[in-house]
Amino acid sequence: MNKVTILLSALLLTGAVASAKTLVSVNGKPITQEEVDQELMQATQGRFNQVPADRQAAFRQQVLQQLIGKELIYDDAKKSGITKSAEYKAEYKKLEQRMKKELAIQVWQKKLLDSIKISDKELKDYYKKNMDEFREKESVHARHILVKTEDEAKKIIAQLKSLSGDKLKEKFVELAKKESTGPSGPNGGDLGYFSKGQMVPAFNDKVFSMKKGTITQKPVKTQFGYHVIYLEDKKPSMTRSFNEVKAFIEQRLKMEKFKDEMKKKMDKLQKKATIK
Repeated sequence: MNKVTILLSALLLTGAVASAKTLVSVNGKPITQEEVDQELMQATQGRFNQVPADRQAAFRQQVLQQLIGKELIYDDAKKSGITKSAEYKAEYKKLEQRMKKELAIQVWQKKLLDSIKISDKELKDYYKKNMDEFREKESVHARHILVKTEDEAKKIIAQLKSLSGDKLKEKFVELAKKESTGPSGPNGGDLGYFSKGQMVPAFNDKVFSMKKGTITQKPVKTQFGYHVIYLEDKKPSMTRSFNEVKAFIEQRLKMEKFKDEMKKKMDKLQKKATIK
């Protein structure tokens, strides 16, 4: 592992990334947390929080490595005279012209969006009329060990039967890493949270009938093989409160009004314009 990778791993594992403004410096040029966050949001189209938690740190490290690579290449390009070449200057001018227009459009649209206000009454009315949208199904957090044969599964269950509490979980994670053939094996068999219907029927029916902190006493057979399941947590169905979803509703209603306002403005501008 090279020094850069070790440094990045240390930052990510210790949580320094969450608080530090400057993550690393490349030949004197700082790379900040804000830059990494922007890249992550662009790469995931604003859905980075929906990336599984076990993959977020690796994704952050990948983006940081890419930013470091860009700085190294840009630094070398400057040293080799690329930024002073006629080709670079010509391409830069073309890009500048495109960006002037794009930036003006973005600022214009942002100004329009910022001018749109949503009243508390509109927010509450939407919430009351769309309660189903904010209902969350019963969900569970489970781990599993997937093996090819029933005998293999039974042997694993035999090793776990006498355990409970933290010892059961620790041993389950250890065996998942060692024995499971499923893609979640290296992560201790962790499947994260999921709601009813997301897993195949046999697995789904069993896991939702289990008690928190227990394992299946018999192997569960599916088309993938034989599963030993550990139920880590269970969340009942619930409806998110108005305060929890208020910001989401406001953004949605603003975007709906923004689209309407955009159409009105575009119609008005087209009527005034000379388009041949």
